[in-house]
Amino acid sequence: MKFNKWIFYLLISVGSISTAQTSSNKTPLTAIIKNLEQQFSIKFSYAVEDINTISIEKPSNAFNLQQTIDYLNAKVPLNFKALDSRYITISRLDKTISICGFILTEDSQKSLSGATIRTNNSKVTIASKNGSFNLENIPLETSITISHLGFETKEIKATAFFASAKDCPTIYLKPTKEELNAVLIPVFLTSGLQKAIDGSTILNTKKFGILPGLTEPDVLQSIQTLPGIESANESVANINVRGGTNDQNLMLWDNIKMYHSGHFFGLISAYNPNLTNKVVVTKNGTSAEFSDGVSSMINMSTNSEIKNSVSGGGGINLISGDVFVQIPLAKNLEIDLSARHSITDFVNTPTYTNYYKKSFQDTEINADNTTKNSSSDFYFYDYTAKILYDANDKHQFRANFIGITNELNYTETNNSDDSKSKSSALSQKNIGLGGSWNAQWTPKLSTQFNSYYSRYNIDSRDYRIATDQMLTEANEVIETATKLNLYYAFNEHIRLLSGYQLNETGMLNQTRVNNPFYSSTKKSVLLNQALYTETEYNKNNTYFRLGVRLNYFQKFQKFLLEPRINFRQKLSEQLALKVESEFKNQSSTQIIDFEDDFLGVEKRRWQLVDNQNIPIATSKQVSLGFDFNEANWNMELNGFYKVVNGITASNQGFYNNFQYQNAHGSYTDRGIEFLINKTTQKYSTWLSYTFSQNNYYFESFSPSTFPNNVDIRHSVTFGFNFNLQQHFKISFGAIYHSGIPYTKPVAGNETVKNGNNYFVNYDAPNSLNLDDFLRLDTSLSYDFSFSPRLKAILRAGIINVSNQNNIINRYYKVDPNDTSKTVQVNNKSLGLTPNVSFRVNF
Repeated sequence: MKFNKWIFYLLISVGSISTAQTSSNKTPLTAIIKNLEQQFSIKFSYAVEDINTISIEKPSNAFNLQQTIDYLNAKVPLNFKALDSRYITISRLDKTISICGFILTEDSQKSLSGATIRTNNSKVTIASKNGSFNLENIPLETSITISHLGFETKEIKATAFFASAKDCPTIYLKPTKEELNAVLIPVFLTSGLQKAIDGSTILNTKKFGILPGLTEPDVLQSIQTLPGIESANESVANINVRGGTNDQNLMLWDNIKMYHSGHFFGLISAYNPNLTNKVVVTKNGTSAEFSDGVSSMINMSTNSEIKNSVSGGGGINLISGDVFVQIPLAKNLEIDLSARHSITDFVNTPTYTNYYKKSFQDTEINADNTTKNSSSDFYFYDYTAKILYDANDKHQFRANFIGITNELNYTETNNSDDSKSKSSALSQKNIGLGGSWNAQWTPKLSTQFNSYYSRYNIDSRDYRIATDQMLTEANEVIETATKLNLYYAFNEHIRLLSGYQLNETGMLNQTRVNNPFYSSTKKSVLLNQALYTETEYNKNNTYFRLGVRLNYFQKFQKFLLEPRINFRQKLSEQLALKVESEFKNQSSTQIIDFEDDFLGVEKRRWQLVDNQNIPIATSKQVSLGFDFNEANWNMELNGFYKVVNGITASNQGFYNNFQYQNAHGSYTDRGIEFLINKTTQKYSTWLSYTFSQNNYYFESFSPSTFPNNVDIRHSVTFGFNFNLQQHFKISFGAIYHSGIPYTKPVAGNETVKNGNNYFVNYDAPNSLNLDDFLRLDTSLSYDFSFSPRLKAILRAGIINVSNQNNIINRYYKVDPNDTSKTVQVNNKSLGLTPNVSFRVNF
């Protein structure tokens, strides 16, 4: 078997473990009952499971029997009833209560507005400006979770409100070092999506509600709901942020840089959303702490808090199954494990079939040929492990491991001649190993030390029996890095960050043929160092972050200075002005090789810059915008201007006359992003629009300026989520955007001959556009409980409900039957694709 499936069985076995722990300074009810039996010579009749977890203050010794019973009925969610002078029954009290409270910060005891109050049966409310909240019809066994970005999450049982149902208790949240980067909009588009005050978007997968077409909180699919973020070819491995290419997105998983993002060659995220705790997406105004990713940063974090009991879950959908478990081994030690595997070893579902056709269209794997028999075997898996250790209240240690794999095996046999068979294989892997040490030296001074190792491999093998020829290709990336951050909080409003980072990156590209023998191996190594500092200020109506990063490339003896600005000023209670700007660089890129690709499926290979043929990519970006928030209405308007220099023709994937040329150039993207969102406890609806004008400039080309390959002028998303019942949600939405540019051959002169080979004779580059793209999606979600501790959720979704025939790419090939003509090739999007998922969490 390709994957150690016993890992799943092991995790499921471990996940069935449950622990219970009672921690209270009050007296257990069982002990109180025994004392009362002796004091009044009475007997209580009850079920042990109804009372063994309850603790309260002892009733006064001055109470008589009736006063004692009245006291117990008022203090606990049980019914004490005297049958006669000797026997008293205790039964469960099936009722709901209304709860309320005031949320304050533990240190300054100030009201904490915007905190999220959530029950385990999905009731949600937001604390008001004075920190108050109310929830009605809450079952007594319900758990209430109170959270706010920058503060530790607190969980309280509804039974704690029972004795003081007429009073609103004060609840204190303890701040963490993220306090300055506060939440601006606690529920944005759907539950689990939040807007931070620095303009970044936060996805909390544990609290994720529902989005159109999705059955799980897929990180890279969910962020495409945001304006300015889309995928021109409907692939999560090809996320385009404000006109950038996919390799211009910095992808971090628990501070480990990852070089691979998608399973199924880009159709679903390679990161298990059920273990990922928080995702921060930043398009501009990035912290000086981070480099690389001249288009965006996608920073994923897993659980970092040690629990007091075992928790976990498992699920299955029509593509894969997964399981995860979080096991506290001691009060200060925990291990978190997860694994996910495609189900293609057992069954081919309609979802898998559609994904397969989409991934492998126009390749030799999916080619229709009546003269050949072919078979393919494709599967993927990923797994993670994390160790959490708290030496004490001031020192925390974390160690992380992640592994991602895609495997494809393909065989082809000629119907008339078995000697003309071939066998091929393709493998993609990315593993990451990281560790961190967080230390709080004084109330104002803290440090964070991170180190990681990341390795990416793609390997291809193609063996042809007739010629006894074996072709192997490989692309490898190995990166190690160390980072030290120092934080100093002058007060609750001002914080200083200073740090140092050291990166060493090595890349290899290799091609070998055994008959006739040919071998080519190219290796390169780059050492980067950086110093950075920034100050962050957040008080009343003003947020300001100013930073600078100094990069040094030892190989080229080159310095790059990168300033960063992030500013937000409230102009009124509803309206705020925001300004973001950054300089960034990138020292690695993906080259697209059309002549020498991996089975026609994966044409991208990572390469390091050499400051000559492949220069360091640099970006300059500025954006100006306004936020409006009033009565659950959120509106954003942003104008942006971005210039990226140092791109190469070989990493753009040109289907025109520049396809095989080497040149340096740039692209400029300017546009406007608009989003309006109305969110209530019952529903959420949104509409976003992006106008973008994205052009290349290559001085050595003619024409030198022409539209970018991902120049999508107009893009619109619409969504509507509605809670039909307490546990039942439905969502539907639409995605529309202009067709991307393409280049057609010259009419009447479609091909040209060079030596013995014919090539497509393309007309003006990117002068035409495909038809507009339109897709309608829908989802529904139903959650329920097997027990207070065991929860389940059933979700179903359909991508492209109307089965729209969208063309997402068009290019031309020389007609093999008539070399004077060309054949038009259209790559199509997913057709109507259903999916269903079922999850159980404990």
